[in-house]
Amino acid sequence: MDLPVMPPVKPMLAKSVARIPAGMQYEGKWDGFRALVFRDGAEVELDSRTGKSLTRYFPELVAALKDNLPERCVLDGEIVIAHDGRLDFDRLTERIHPAASRVALLAERTPASFVAFDLLALADEDLCAAPLTERRAALAGVLAGARPPVHLAPATTDAALAQEWFERFEGAGLDGVVAKPLDLPYRPDVRAMYKIKHERTADAVVAGYRLHKSGPVVGSLLLGLYDAQGALQHVGVCAAFPMKRRAEMVEELAPLRLVDAAEHPWSAWAEESAHEGARLPGAPSRWSGKKDLSWVPLRPDRVLEVAYDHMEGDRFRHTAQFRRWRPDRTPESCTYAQLEEVVRYDLAQVLGTG
Repeated sequence: MDLPVMPPVKPMLAKSVARIPAGMQYEGKWDGFRALVFRDGAEVELDSRTGKSLTRYFPELVAALKDNLPERCVLDGEIVIAHDGRLDFDRLTERIHPAASRVALLAERTPASFVAFDLLALADEDLCAAPLTERRAALAGVLAGARPPVHLAPATTDAALAQEWFERFEGAGLDGVVAKPLDLPYRPDVRAMYKIKHERTADAVVAGYRLHKSGPVVGSLLLGLYDAQGALQHVGVCAAFPMKRRAEMVEELAPLRLVDAAEHPWSAWAEESAHEGARLPGAPSRWSGKKDLSWVPLRPDRVLEVAYDHMEGDRFRHTAQFRRWRPDRTPESCTYAQLEEVVRYDLAQVLGTG
């Protein structure tokens, strides 16, 4: 492979802001695997944002990219999987599997799509120094005749339309909106763009914690919500505390520590079969490798309020943010019923294929 922009390349990133800024290019924020595509003739490489190769996990995309891209180019975009009219991140993570036979089966059953939103190189030209407006025009030209599963990400310079997208696209599984300055060059590994994400709050039960990698202080709190059958389901974690606060929490939560973990609602977490019928912490992960997933069980008596962006099925899609303790709430009152239900919106309408 011999391209003007060669791997590894760390993608350009975005920083969070509260509102949609004026005077920029706006796109939906896709909820998938960020991927850089390098194509040089018959060679196609898909790299993750960390530089790891994704190529072997998406053979159907390799074929589609060869059919839809110029002979020599480098694109930035997102690998996504759609199910029932919306993005499905759980099905996407299933594709990261060590067995080639399983990958081939899933490629047929749950084929992925690639949504392109930037062009870093074309033929012998490095476009990274060019302003966004030029790169976007070139990308639109490159993908003018592209067919699914390769898509050009919708974009607009109309802030009012971007606000509509922010409100509607969530129903198709998108995260929010990304805003990009019109004169922005491509800046690898720099938070030069802006992301505007939804934020909601929920009251959740603290049912345990994991230790921080630096030592015997709280790394993250394990959160639970009660389902309609009265079972406490693991819905995610709350993290990002100052180091001093992490140490304080160990003492603060000490009275809730269970001597006998068998008394805990999630006592079967270490048994792989137990994860099939319930949401428990510590489920096997192909992403975490040998990461220690053990945790300290707590009596599920305390409630806290967290901020979250959106749900993926019955769990928080991303790490929740601590807002405050809720001594006025009982654990049993922390149910799924409190969560806002997003109005559905068909993904095909987002991509303009419906």
